[in-house]
Amino acid sequence: MSLPVLVTGGAGYIGSHTVRFLAAQGYKVVVLDNLVFGHRDAIVDAGVELVVGDIGDKALISKLFDQYGFGAVVHFAAYAYVGESVTNPLKYYRNNTAEPLALLEVMQEKGCKNFVFSSTCATYGVPESIPIVESNPQNPINPYGRSKLMLEWVLKDCDTAWGLKTVALRYFNASGSSEDGKIGEDHNPETHLIPRVLMAVTGEISHLDVFGTDYPTPDGTCIRDYIHVNDLASAHAKAIGHLSAGGDSLACNLGTGVGVSVKEIITATEEVTGRQVPVKYSPRRAGDPPQLLADPTFAKENLGWEAEHKDVRDMVRSAWAWMSGPRKGRYES
Repeated sequence: MSLPVLVTGGAGYIGSHTVRFLAAQGYKVVVLDNLVFGHRDAIVDAGVELVVGDIGDKALISKLFDQYGFGAVVHFAAYAYVGESVTNPLKYYRNNTAEPLALLEVMQEKGCKNFVFSSTCATYGVPESIPIVESNPQNPINPYGRSKLMLEWVLKDCDTAWGLKTVALRYFNASGSSEDGKIGEDHNPETHLIPRVLMAVTGEISHLDVFGTDYPTPDGTCIRDYIHVNDLASAHAKAIGHLSAGGDSLACNLGTGVGVSVKEIITATEEVTGRQVPVKYSPRRAGDPPQLLADPTFAKENLGWEAEHKDVRDMVRSAWAWMSGPRKGRYES
């Protein structure tokens, strides 16, 4: 029987999909989430316990460790709005870098040495080469990326000091929804491309803003690596298995290795929904790299993980099932 797993931020977008996946795999899961951005109903049917609280509450975390004896921690809890991080950097450094220190202190005190970290490709900044490998220099260009990189540094130091073993998972563009359509991407405000394209289709927003059509890419729009949220969930299970088997600390890119442009996302959406996407083209935004693409080879070789969903239409299709179903019902109620 697997030891219980603490999942921080487990009621958020990627966290809730991972919680459902881990529970289905037979893990005893306890979720710690302050519900600032998470949704209680995203995990209500997952058969897990939800504790409402903050990752900076050392007394609460210590009590949970005493109660459950966690064998591993999966850490999602973080703020993730890049633009806000630029205007309010202290909010991000406190929440994403400082508050997790209380969690790590408790893990050290209780002897728990397995930590799966929800990191980001934003730690690379503007990449020196494409596709991006894990040895690419990490030069983040905003406080969000820096706050995540700082915690990666902390985790490395904890490994040296007291043997904490970490798998840092550097996501590319998370997308899609659960296969049963029950949960999905539910941010407020919503900034990610695929849900915004679908919001333009439903009329929740008047149009989709496309920033830049003169990039050095085949159709002039930015190219990104879109990874299905269910594939992200399975990667976290692989990471827990790696650490539970005594594996060393790793940092892995999570992507498909397939680049998709903004215009290709629009075309895929029109194919899936049968509706036209209203679009407004505008000049480039500062700081948007022309292309971000993962080389996922390291994760395959070291975790035995590979993305199953590589056709972006699968991601759009599952997101559409969520947005035109449960999400629509929620917003109309």
